[in-house]
Amino acid sequence: MPGSGWLRLLNFQDVEPRHKAGHDGKTGITIMDVKDKVCVVTGAASGIGEAVARAYAVAGARGVVVADLKTSRERLASVAGEIDGLAVTADVGLEEDVKALISAAETRFGPVDVFFSNAGLSRKGQETAPDTDWDVSWRVHVMSHVFAARALVPGMLARGSGYLLNTASAAGLLASLNSMPYGVTKSAAVALAEHLAIQYGDRGIRVSVLCPQSVQTGMTTPGPSAARVDGVMTAAEVARFVIEAMEAERFLILSHPTVQDYVQRKASNIDRWLTGMRRLRDKIYGAQREG
Repeated sequence: MPGSGWLRLLNFQDVEPRHKAGHDGKTGITIMDVKDKVCVVTGAASGIGEAVARAYAVAGARGVVVADLKTSRERLASVAGEIDGLAVTADVGLEEDVKALISAAETRFGPVDVFFSNAGLSRKGQETAPDTDWDVSWRVHVMSHVFAARALVPGMLARGSGYLLNTASAAGLLASLNSMPYGVTKSAAVALAEHLAIQYGDRGIRVSVLCPQSVQTGMTTPGPSAARVDGVMTAAEVARFVIEAMEAERFLILSHPTVQDYVQRKASNIDRWLTGMRRLRDKIYGAQREG
């Protein structure tokens, strides 16, 4: 039978986690405890990044390093001061900045245990969007995660432990109707996290990808939005989901559970799903006209 080799290999009943983490003492489920860990968070001057950084501090992290652009320096310093952390300005689209961020974290607190690669941006448009918008979206949404992995994976492998948490988006699992650069690069971010999990998930490095739908952050803009059809969450609510998912070492973190249903519908009949997405596009943004 064609493909039977894959089916045998993908026998999910035979797959068990092999991480060197603690257990909950009751169910035997592997857990990841942030307490006493060194955590780095990018895009941390506001929104989800700030909320998760604060959650790490409350959970007892040994050190929390918050990073964001120089334009957010004052706000970043305020966040760091309130959680007794370290503020580092960095453009995560530049590999040298990511390396410098990790170096600063290690100098202050020691080896990085958790790296939450969360920085993001939004550029509207379709394939006609300027090359500069495509480039910055690719560097921030994809290469920033690559840069972090390049710098951190060797040390995490040597220690036999570590956690890479990357922010993508529900758009990375589904689509972004009003921003092709955003949707395409967020899809790549999901694929990258999958590759990291496959390569290192049985060698002590846990990997998760956060795929939120609409969240009230600085990226939330007025006007029509397909992302808001299932409601808008607060960053603090998403941070709670993140902590819970990390404790369970769950790969896919969804702020809006209904996204899982959408993903299953997409997988079961993609042609029907595409037709439905066109209807949603027309309902939210207006019917498309020829010419």
